[in-house]
Amino acid sequence: MQTDDMNLSKAPLLKHLLELRTRLLYCVSFFALMFGISYFFATDIYHFLQQPLIKIFGPDSGRRMIYTGLHEAFFTYLKLAFFSALFFTLPLILIQIWRFIAPGLYQQEQRHLSPLFLLTPVLFIMGSALAFYVVMPLAWEFFISFEAPGGNDAISVELEAKVSEYLGLVIKLIIAFGLSFELPILLLVMAKAGLVTVKGLREYRRHAIVGIFLVAALMTPPDLISQIALGVPVFALYELSILLIMWTQTTSSAANKAHTNPL
Repeated sequence: MQTDDMNLSKAPLLKHLLELRTRLLYCVSFFALMFGISYFFATDIYHFLQQPLIKIFGPDSGRRMIYTGLHEAFFTYLKLAFFSALFFTLPLILIQIWRFIAPGLYQQEQRHLSPLFLLTPVLFIMGSALAFYVVMPLAWEFFISFEAPGGNDAISVELEAKVSEYLGLVIKLIIAFGLSFELPILLLVMAKAGLVTVKGLREYRRHAIVGIFLVAALMTPPDLISQIALGVPVFALYELSILLIMWTQTTSSAANKAHTNPL
């Protein structure tokens, strides 16, 4: 009898593990497919990421990008393919995570948490777009302003960017802005778990400002433009998170009252 009970308890666990393995295989297979496609179009993707720099130099500037190691360009394209594949696989990963945990939640919890998973890739793309279309042109123009023309008594100072360094900086900015824009999701989940409250977020607002701009300084290049461009929107998202937590708590309490006091 005891052996039968143990077998019955192991059956749901085995079923969940098999389901988890299946969903992981979906994600890994899709990632591998996107990696192959991204590597095939790596040159085109890299040309797209060069656009903020090309717009500053001009299409007929004759500028070039260099690599100083025999393997540098190859590994740079591998890194680019990995980053591109991860970028496109992220929505699928979030969908699989949601489908795995959703059956174990109450309907009310599903209604509150499902918009969060839908917003996660949207916020990440918004942060990435801000970095690519707004921050990079401003930051690149600032860095290039240090070029100096040569003369009779001076050697010209011109930028010859390395392929790997440029890609690394672009990826760093995109990931920094994309992840930072996930702050509302993080705070909402923490509020659902009882780890933070609206009162606490308001009381520690000044500490949050310092922390946000400190993280912005660490995650962006050492220029004031990038730091402000990241810190200001993230702080706005912090304030928005407080309003969203208040709204979710209000709707949740109203739903609980309606459930406990039916007409």
